[in-house]
Amino acid sequence: MSVSTESTPRILDVPIGLSAGSTRKEFDSLGTVDVPAGHYWGAQTQRSLEHFNIGNDRGALDSEFPLYVWQTGSGTQSNMNVNEVLSNRCIQLIGGTLGSQEPIHPNDHCNMGQSSNDTFPTAMHVAAYAMAVQKTIPALERLRDSIDAKSQKWARIAKIGRTHLEDATPLTVGQEWSGYKGALDDAIAEVERVTEGLLEVAMGGTAVGTGLNSPVGFGEAVAEQLARLTGFSFKTAVNKFTAQGTLDRMVRAHTGLKTTAVTLFKIANDLRWLGSGPRTGLMELILPSNEPGSSIMPGKINPTQAEAMLMVCIEIMGSDVAVQMGGAEGNFELNAFRPIVISNYLHSALIMADMCDHFREFLIEGAKLNESQLADNVDRSVMMVTALSPIIGYDRSAKISYYAIDHNTTLKQAALANGVDEQLFDRVVVPLNMTHPGSAGP
Repeated sequence: MSVSTESTPRILDVPIGLSAGSTRKEFDSLGTVDVPAGHYWGAQTQRSLEHFNIGNDRGALDSEFPLYVWQTGSGTQSNMNVNEVLSNRCIQLIGGTLGSQEPIHPNDHCNMGQSSNDTFPTAMHVAAYAMAVQKTIPALERLRDSIDAKSQKWARIAKIGRTHLEDATPLTVGQEWSGYKGALDDAIAEVERVTEGLLEVAMGGTAVGTGLNSPVGFGEAVAEQLARLTGFSFKTAVNKFTAQGTLDRMVRAHTGLKTTAVTLFKIANDLRWLGSGPRTGLMELILPSNEPGSSIMPGKINPTQAEAMLMVCIEIMGSDVAVQMGGAEGNFELNAFRPIVISNYLHSALIMADMCDHFREFLIEGAKLNESQLADNVDRSVMMVTALSPIIGYDRSAKISYYAIDHNTTLKQAALANGVDEQLFDRVVVPLNMTHPGSAGP
Protein backbone atom coordinates (compact mmCIF):
# COMPACT_ATOMS: atom_id res chain seq x y z
CA MET A 1 0.00 0.00 0.00
CA SER A 2 1.52 3.32 -1.08
CA VAL A 3 1.15 6.65 0.68
CA SER A 4 1.30 9.95 -1.25
CA THR A 5 3.95 12.42 -0.22
CA GLU A 6 1.28 15.05 0.35
CA SER A 7 -0.27 12.99 3.19
CA THR A 8 3.00 11.94 4.84
CA PRO A 9 3.25 13.62 8.25
CA ARG A 10 6.31 15.60 9.24
CA ILE A 11 8.56 13.67 11.62
CA LEU A 12 9.20 15.66 14.79
CA ASP A 13 12.57 15.72 16.54
CA VAL A 14 11.27 14.49 19.90
CA PRO A 15 13.42 12.42 22.30
CA ILE A 16 12.20 9.01 23.38
CA GLY A 17 10.27 9.08 26.64
CA LEU A 18 7.00 10.20 28.21
CA SER A 19 6.86 12.34 31.31
CA ALA A 20 3.10 12.33 31.84
CA GLY A 21 1.71 11.13 35.14
CA SER A 22 -1.56 9.37 36.00
CA THR A 23 -3.15 7.13 33.33
CA ARG A 24 -4.66 7.27 29.86
CA LYS A 25 -7.29 5.12 28.18
CA GLU A 26 -6.17 2.49 25.66
CA PHE A 27 -8.40 -0.11 24.01
CA ASP A 28 -8.39 -3.52 22.36
CA SER A 29 -11.08 -5.93 21.18
CA LEU A 30 -12.15 -6.66 24.78
CA GLY A 31 -12.65 -3.02 25.77
CA THR A 32 -10.78 -0.14 27.39
CA VAL A 33 -7.92 -0.35 29.87
CA ASP A 34 -6.19 2.25 32.04
CA VAL A 35 -2.49 2.44 31.11
CA PRO A 36 0.23 4.43 32.95
CA ALA A 37 0.54 7.68 31.00
CA GLY A 38 4.32 7.68 31.33
CA HIS A 39 4.74 4.59 29.12
CA TYR A 40 4.21 3.81 25.44
CA TRP A 41 2.53 0.42 25.78
CA GLY A 42 -1.14 -0.17 25.16
CA ALA A 43 -4.11 -2.22 26.32
CA GLN A 44 -2.89 -5.75 25.67
CA THR A 45 0.46 -5.11 27.35
CA GLN A 46 -1.34 -3.70 30.38
CA ARG A 47 -3.64 -6.73 30.55
CA SER A 48 -0.59 -8.99 30.58
CA LEU A 49 1.04 -6.98 33.35
CA GLU A 50 -2.08 -7.40 35.47
CA HIS A 51 -2.69 -11.08 34.73
CA PHE A 52 0.92 -12.30 34.81
CA ASN A 53 2.79 -10.24 37.42
CA ILE A 54 4.52 -13.38 38.65
CA GLY A 55 7.75 -13.54 40.64
CA ASN A 56 8.49 -9.81 40.90
CA ASP A 57 9.01 -9.68 44.64
CA ARG A 58 11.71 -7.34 45.95
CA GLY A 59 12.79 -6.46 49.52
CA ALA A 60 13.01 -2.95 50.98
CA LEU A 61 16.81 -3.08 51.35
CA ASP A 62 17.75 -4.72 48.04
CA SER A 63 19.84 -1.70 47.03
CA GLU A 64 22.25 -2.41 49.89
CA PHE A 65 22.76 -6.06 48.95
CA PRO A 66 23.67 -6.00 45.23
CA LEU A 67 25.75 -9.17 44.87
CA TYR A 68 25.02 -11.76 42.23
CA VAL A 69 24.24 -15.42 42.74
CA TRP A 70 27.42 -16.29 40.87
CA GLN A 71 30.05 -15.91 43.60
CA THR A 72 31.97 -18.17 45.92
CA GLY A 73 29.94 -21.28 46.63
CA SER A 74 30.05 -20.76 50.40
CA GLY A 75 28.39 -17.35 50.12
CA THR A 76 31.33 -15.60 51.81
CA GLN A 77 30.90 -12.38 49.84
CA SER A 78 27.19 -12.17 50.71
CA ASN A 79 28.00 -12.84 54.36
CA MET A 80 30.56 -10.03 54.35
CA ASN A 81 28.13 -7.78 52.48
CA VAL A 82 25.82 -8.11 55.48
CA ASN A 83 28.66 -7.59 57.95
CA GLU A 84 29.86 -4.45 56.17
CA VAL A 85 26.36 -2.97 56.01
CA LEU A 86 25.83 -3.68 59.71
CA SER A 87 29.22 -2.19 60.59
CA ASN A 88 28.61 1.06 58.74
CA ARG A 89 25.02 1.36 59.96
CA CYS A 90 26.19 0.97 63.56
CA ILE A 91 28.93 3.55 62.99
CA GLN A 92 26.36 5.92 61.50
CA LEU A 93 24.06 5.52 64.49
CA ILE A 94 26.79 6.61 66.92
CA GLY A 95 28.01 9.48 64.75
CA GLY A 96 31.22 7.84 63.61
CA THR A 97 33.02 7.92 60.26
CA LEU A 98 31.73 5.52 57.62
CA GLY A 99 34.46 3.25 56.31
CA SER A 100 36.62 3.62 59.40
CA GLN A 101 35.51 0.21 60.72
CA GLU A 102 35.73 1.85 64.16
CA PRO A 103 34.42 1.13 66.71
CA ILE A 104 32.44 -1.62 64.91
CA HIS A 105 34.56 -3.90 62.70
CA PRO A 106 32.83 -6.11 60.09
CA ASN A 107 34.95 -9.14 60.97
CA ASP A 108 36.00 -8.62 64.59
CA HIS A 109 32.55 -7.65 65.78
CA CYS A 110 29.77 -8.37 63.29
CA ASN A 111 31.19 -11.77 62.30
CA MET A 112 32.53 -12.72 65.73
CA GLY A 113 31.90 -16.36 66.64
CA GLN A 114 30.61 -17.02 63.15
CA SER A 115 31.69 -18.20 59.73
CA SER A 116 30.12 -17.91 56.31
CA ASN A 117 30.02 -21.69 56.55
CA ASP A 118 27.36 -21.65 59.28
CA THR A 119 25.71 -18.24 58.77
CA PHE A 120 24.92 -18.70 55.08
CA PRO A 121 23.17 -22.10 55.38
CA THR A 122 21.29 -20.73 58.39
CA ALA A 123 20.11 -17.76 56.33
CA MET A 124 19.15 -20.18 53.53
CA HIS A 125 16.91 -22.15 55.87
CA VAL A 126 15.32 -19.06 57.37
CA ALA A 127 14.59 -17.51 53.97
CA ALA A 128 13.33 -20.74 52.42
CA TYR A 129 11.13 -21.67 55.39
CA ALA A 130 9.61 -18.20 55.57
CA MET A 131 8.89 -18.15 51.84
CA ALA A 132 7.25 -21.58 51.96
CA VAL A 133 5.02 -21.08 54.99
CA GLN A 134 4.14 -17.43 54.42
CA LYS A 135 3.63 -17.42 50.66
CA THR A 136 3.81 -20.76 48.81
CA ILE A 137 1.77 -23.05 51.06
CA PRO A 138 -1.01 -20.47 51.64
CA ALA A 139 -1.29 -19.89 47.87
CA LEU A 140 -1.55 -23.65 47.29
CA GLU A 141 -4.23 -23.86 49.98
CA ARG A 142 -6.22 -21.02 48.41
CA LEU A 143 -6.08 -22.75 45.04
CA ARG A 144 -7.09 -26.07 46.61
CA ASP A 145 -10.06 -24.43 48.35
CA SER A 146 -11.21 -22.74 45.14
CA ILE A 147 -11.09 -26.03 43.25
CA ASP A 148 -12.94 -27.74 46.10
CA ALA A 149 -15.71 -25.11 45.91
CA LYS A 150 -16.17 -25.87 42.20
CA SER A 151 -16.17 -29.61 42.96
CA GLN A 152 -19.02 -29.20 45.43
CA LYS A 153 -20.93 -26.83 43.15
CA TRP A 154 -20.81 -29.32 40.26
CA ALA A 155 -21.30 -32.47 42.35
CA ARG A 156 -24.40 -33.75 40.48
CA ILE A 157 -23.58 -32.77 36.91
CA ALA A 158 -22.77 -35.91 34.92
CA LYS A 159 -20.13 -36.05 32.21
CA ILE A 160 -18.32 -38.69 30.23
CA GLY A 161 -14.95 -39.68 31.62
CA ARG A 162 -11.89 -40.26 29.47
CA THR A 163 -9.12 -42.82 29.79
CA HIS A 164 -6.32 -43.23 27.25
CA LEU A 165 -7.83 -40.10 25.59
CA GLU A 166 -10.84 -42.27 24.70
CA ASP A 167 -14.43 -42.21 25.98
CA ALA A 168 -14.95 -43.99 29.28
CA THR A 169 -17.80 -44.41 31.77
CA PRO A 170 -19.55 -41.41 33.34
CA LEU A 171 -18.63 -39.52 36.45
CA THR A 172 -19.71 -36.16 37.79
CA VAL A 173 -17.79 -32.98 37.17
CA GLY A 174 -17.60 -32.67 40.94
CA GLN A 175 -15.90 -36.05 41.19
CA GLU A 176 -13.41 -35.09 38.49
CA TRP A 177 -12.53 -31.87 40.31
CA SER A 178 -12.39 -33.67 43.65
CA GLY A 179 -9.47 -35.57 42.13
CA TYR A 180 -7.68 -32.27 41.58
CA LYS A 181 -8.49 -31.17 45.12
CA GLY A 182 -7.20 -34.44 46.56
CA ALA A 183 -4.00 -34.22 44.55
CA LEU A 184 -3.36 -30.75 45.95
CA ASP A 185 -4.09 -32.01 49.47
CA ASP A 186 -1.35 -34.60 49.02
CA ALA A 187 1.04 -32.07 47.48
CA ILE A 188 0.52 -29.53 50.27
CA ALA A 189 1.09 -32.20 52.92
CA GLU A 190 4.37 -33.18 51.26
CA VAL A 191 5.58 -29.58 50.96
CA GLU A 192 4.77 -29.04 54.62
CA ARG A 193 6.64 -32.21 55.58
CA VAL A 194 9.85 -31.45 53.72
CA THR A 195 9.76 -27.78 54.70
CA GLU A 196 9.80 -28.74 58.38
CA GLY A 197 13.32 -30.06 57.83
CA LEU A 198 14.52 -26.49 57.33
CA LEU A 199 13.86 -25.63 60.98
CA GLU A 200 17.26 -27.07 61.96
CA VAL A 201 19.97 -24.43 61.42
CA ALA A 202 23.74 -24.71 61.19
CA MET A 203 24.69 -21.72 63.36
CA GLY A 204 27.32 -22.60 65.93
CA GLY A 205 29.37 -24.87 63.71
CA THR A 206 31.64 -22.05 62.45
CA ALA A 207 34.26 -23.17 59.92
CA VAL A 208 33.94 -26.98 59.69
CA GLY A 209 31.27 -27.89 62.25
CA THR A 210 33.43 -28.00 65.39
CA GLY A 211 32.30 -24.59 66.69
CA LEU A 212 35.83 -23.15 66.84
CA ASN A 213 35.90 -19.48 68.07
CA SER A 214 32.27 -19.59 69.23
CA PRO A 215 31.25 -19.66 72.90
CA VAL A 216 29.60 -22.72 74.38
CA GLY A 217 25.85 -22.68 73.68
CA PHE A 218 26.15 -20.09 70.90
CA GLY A 219 24.25 -22.20 68.34
CA GLU A 220 21.40 -22.84 70.75
CA ALA A 221 21.20 -19.16 71.71
CA VAL A 222 21.09 -18.02 68.09
CA ALA A 223 18.36 -20.55 67.24
CA GLU A 224 16.30 -19.34 70.21
CA GLN A 225 16.73 -15.74 69.07
CA LEU A 226 15.74 -16.61 65.49
CA ALA A 227 12.65 -18.38 66.80
CA ARG A 228 11.73 -15.35 68.90
CA LEU A 229 12.21 -12.90 66.02
CA THR A 230 10.40 -14.94 63.36
CA GLY A 231 7.82 -16.88 65.32
CA PHE A 232 9.07 -20.10 63.68
CA SER A 233 10.39 -23.05 65.69
CA PHE A 234 14.04 -22.88 64.65
CA LYS A 235 16.48 -25.04 66.59
CA THR A 236 20.16 -25.74 66.40
CA ALA A 237 21.13 -28.63 64.14
CA VAL A 238 21.80 -31.87 65.99
CA ASN A 239 24.84 -32.55 63.78
CA LYS A 240 26.68 -29.46 62.55
CA PHE A 241 28.90 -31.54 60.26
CA THR A 242 25.81 -32.71 58.38
CA ALA A 243 24.33 -29.20 58.40
CA GLN A 244 27.44 -27.67 56.82
CA GLY A 245 28.75 -30.52 54.70
CA THR A 246 25.45 -31.17 52.92
CA LEU A 247 22.47 -29.30 51.52
CA ASP A 248 20.25 -32.36 51.72
CA ARG A 249 17.42 -30.63 53.57
CA MET A 250 17.31 -27.88 50.95
CA VAL A 251 17.31 -30.51 48.20
CA ARG A 252 14.39 -32.32 49.83
CA ALA A 253 12.52 -29.06 50.31
CA HIS A 254 12.87 -28.18 46.63
CA THR A 255 11.86 -31.70 45.64
CA GLY A 256 8.57 -31.00 47.42
CA LEU A 257 8.08 -28.01 45.12
CA LYS A 258 9.05 -30.11 42.09
CA THR A 259 6.52 -32.85 42.84
CA THR A 260 3.87 -30.19 43.47
CA ALA A 261 4.70 -28.72 40.07
CA VAL A 262 3.92 -32.14 38.58
CA THR A 263 0.48 -31.99 40.21
CA LEU A 264 -0.18 -28.43 39.06
CA PHE A 265 0.95 -29.28 35.52
CA LYS A 266 -1.57 -32.12 35.29
CA ILE A 267 -4.43 -29.95 36.57
CA ALA A 268 -3.66 -27.01 34.28
CA ASN A 269 -3.19 -29.28 31.28
CA ASP A 270 -6.53 -31.01 31.88
CA LEU A 271 -8.35 -27.70 32.20
CA ARG A 272 -6.91 -26.17 29.05
CA TRP A 273 -7.95 -29.26 27.08
CA LEU A 274 -11.42 -29.27 28.66
CA GLY A 275 -11.74 -25.63 27.62
CA SER A 276 -10.48 -26.17 24.07
CA GLY A 277 -12.71 -24.83 21.32
CA PRO A 278 -14.93 -22.95 20.95
CA ARG A 279 -16.21 -24.95 17.97
CA THR A 280 -13.78 -27.78 17.25
CA GLY A 281 -12.43 -28.67 20.68
CA LEU A 282 -13.83 -30.39 23.77
CA MET A 283 -15.42 -27.15 25.06
CA GLU A 284 -16.71 -28.66 28.30
CA LEU A 285 -15.35 -25.69 30.22
CA ILE A 286 -15.83 -22.03 29.38
CA LEU A 287 -12.66 -20.27 30.49
CA PRO A 288 -12.55 -16.55 31.34
CA SER A 289 -11.66 -14.13 28.54
CA ASN A 290 -8.75 -12.26 30.11
CA GLU A 291 -7.10 -10.83 27.01
CA PRO A 292 -7.24 -11.16 23.21
CA GLY A 293 -5.49 -14.34 22.13
CA SER A 294 -4.10 -13.48 18.73
CA SER A 295 -2.55 -10.55 16.93
CA ILE A 296 -3.89 -11.84 13.61
CA MET A 297 -7.08 -13.82 14.37
CA PRO A 298 -9.87 -11.52 15.62
CA GLY A 299 -11.98 -12.81 18.49
CA LYS A 300 -9.57 -15.58 19.50
CA ILE A 301 -9.24 -16.34 23.22
CA ASN A 302 -6.52 -18.64 24.55
CA PRO A 303 -6.12 -20.56 27.86
CA THR A 304 -3.30 -18.24 28.88
CA GLN A 305 -3.37 -18.83 32.62
CA ALA A 306 -3.10 -22.58 32.05
CA GLU A 307 -0.21 -22.04 29.64
CA ALA A 308 1.55 -19.80 32.14
CA MET A 309 1.09 -22.43 34.85
CA LEU A 310 2.62 -25.08 32.59
CA MET A 311 5.65 -22.87 31.93
CA VAL A 312 6.08 -22.12 35.63
CA CYS A 313 5.95 -25.85 36.37
CA ILE A 314 8.53 -26.58 33.67
CA GLU A 315 10.79 -23.91 35.18
CA ILE A 316 10.48 -25.46 38.64
CA MET A 317 11.14 -28.97 37.30
CA GLY A 318 14.24 -27.69 35.53
CA SER A 319 15.40 -25.84 38.65
CA ASP A 320 15.19 -29.10 40.58
CA VAL A 321 17.97 -30.50 38.43
CA ALA A 322 20.19 -27.55 39.37
CA VAL A 323 19.32 -27.98 43.05
CA GLN A 324 20.06 -31.71 42.93
CA MET A 325 23.42 -31.14 41.27
CA GLY A 326 24.28 -28.38 43.72
CA GLY A 327 23.40 -30.63 46.62
CA ALA A 328 25.42 -33.52 45.26
CA GLU A 329 28.56 -31.47 44.54
CA GLY A 330 29.54 -30.59 48.10
CA ASN A 331 32.95 -31.90 49.14
CA PHE A 332 34.15 -32.96 52.58
CA GLU A 333 33.21 -30.47 55.34
CA LEU A 334 31.54 -27.85 53.16
CA ASN A 335 29.00 -27.81 50.38
CA ALA A 336 30.23 -24.94 48.22
CA PHE A 337 27.24 -24.65 45.88
CA ARG A 338 24.91 -22.81 48.19
CA PRO A 339 24.02 -19.65 46.24
CA ILE A 340 22.65 -21.55 43.25
CA VAL A 341 20.58 -23.80 45.50
CA ILE A 342 18.93 -21.04 47.54
CA SER A 343 18.44 -18.87 44.45
CA ASN A 344 16.59 -21.66 42.68
CA TYR A 345 14.56 -22.57 45.75
CA LEU A 346 13.37 -19.03 46.42
CA HIS A 347 12.59 -18.47 42.74
CA SER A 348 10.63 -21.72 42.51
CA ALA A 349 8.70 -21.06 45.71
CA LEU A 350 7.90 -17.50 44.66
CA ILE A 351 6.71 -18.19 41.11
CA MET A 352 4.67 -21.18 42.31
CA ALA A 353 2.92 -19.01 44.89
CA ASP A 354 2.24 -16.17 42.47
CA MET A 355 1.10 -18.53 39.71
CA CYS A 356 -1.28 -20.39 42.01
CA ASP A 357 -2.93 -17.11 42.99
CA HIS A 358 -3.19 -15.96 39.37
CA PHE A 359 -4.46 -19.35 38.18
CA ARG A 360 -7.10 -19.30 40.91
CA GLU A 361 -8.19 -15.70 40.35
CA PHE A 362 -8.08 -15.53 36.58
CA LEU A 363 -9.08 -19.09 35.61
CA ILE A 364 -10.60 -21.25 38.35
CA GLU A 365 -12.93 -18.70 39.92
CA GLY A 366 -14.32 -17.55 36.57
CA ALA A 367 -14.58 -20.97 34.90
CA LYS A 368 -18.07 -22.10 33.88
CA LEU A 369 -19.49 -25.35 32.58
CA ASN A 370 -20.81 -25.79 29.05
CA GLU A 371 -23.68 -27.93 30.30
CA SER A 372 -25.22 -28.44 26.86
CA GLN A 373 -21.95 -29.89 25.59
CA LEU A 374 -21.69 -32.16 28.63
CA ALA A 375 -25.25 -33.40 28.14
CA ASP A 376 -24.68 -33.98 24.43
CA ASN A 377 -21.54 -35.99 25.17
CA VAL A 378 -23.48 -38.15 27.63
CA ASP A 379 -26.25 -38.75 25.09
CA ARG A 380 -23.77 -39.73 22.38
CA SER A 381 -21.47 -41.89 24.50
CA VAL A 382 -21.35 -45.63 23.88
CA MET A 383 -19.25 -46.50 26.94
CA MET A 384 -22.33 -46.38 29.15
CA VAL A 385 -22.97 -49.84 27.78
CA THR A 386 -20.69 -50.89 30.65
CA ALA A 387 -23.73 -50.68 32.95
CA LEU A 388 -25.41 -53.41 30.89
CA SER A 389 -22.41 -55.74 31.02
CA PRO A 390 -23.21 -57.37 34.41
CA ILE A 391 -26.72 -58.12 33.14
CA ILE A 392 -26.35 -59.18 29.49
CA GLY A 393 -22.64 -60.07 29.50
CA TYR A 394 -19.46 -58.47 28.22
CA ASP A 395 -19.56 -59.92 24.70
CA ARG A 396 -23.13 -58.89 23.99
CA SER A 397 -22.45 -55.43 25.43
CA ALA A 398 -19.40 -55.05 23.21
CA LYS A 399 -21.48 -56.04 20.18
CA ILE A 400 -23.95 -53.26 21.01
CA SER A 401 -21.12 -50.75 21.38
CA TYR A 402 -19.59 -51.65 18.02
CA TYR A 403 -23.01 -51.54 16.41
CA ALA A 404 -23.64 -48.01 17.68
CA ILE A 405 -20.26 -46.83 16.37
CA ASP A 406 -20.53 -48.59 13.01
CA HIS A 407 -24.12 -47.44 12.37
CA ASN A 408 -23.73 -43.97 13.93
CA THR A 409 -26.67 -44.51 16.29
CA THR A 410 -27.25 -43.74 19.94
CA LEU A 411 -26.44 -46.44 22.44
CA LYS A 412 -30.12 -46.95 23.17
CA GLN A 413 -30.95 -47.40 19.49
CA ALA A 414 -28.14 -49.92 19.17
CA ALA A 415 -29.26 -51.80 22.29
CA LEU A 416 -32.87 -52.06 21.13
CA ALA A 417 -31.72 -53.17 17.66
CA ASN A 418 -29.81 -55.98 19.37
CA GLY A 419 -32.68 -57.26 21.47
CA VAL A 420 -32.31 -55.39 24.77
CA ASP A 421 -35.61 -54.61 26.45
CA GLU A 422 -36.28 -50.85 26.53
CA GLN A 423 -37.45 -50.85 30.14
CA LEU A 424 -34.29 -52.69 31.16
CA PHE A 425 -32.14 -50.17 29.29
CA ASP A 426 -33.90 -47.17 30.82
CA ARG A 427 -33.61 -48.65 34.31
CA VAL A 428 -29.94 -49.56 34.09
CA VAL A 429 -28.31 -46.95 31.84
CA VAL A 430 -28.75 -43.85 34.03
CA PRO A 431 -25.64 -41.61 33.98
CA LEU A 432 -25.80 -40.31 37.57
CA ASN A 433 -26.52 -43.80 38.90
CA MET A 434 -23.33 -45.00 37.22
CA THR A 435 -21.12 -42.61 39.23
CA HIS A 436 -20.96 -44.69 42.42
CA PRO A 437 -20.51 -48.37 43.40
CA GLY A 438 -23.51 -50.71 43.33
CA SER A 439 -25.25 -48.79 40.58
CA ALA A 440 -25.53 -51.67 38.15
CA GLY A 441 -26.13 -55.39 38.27
CA PRO A 442 -28.73 -58.09 37.60
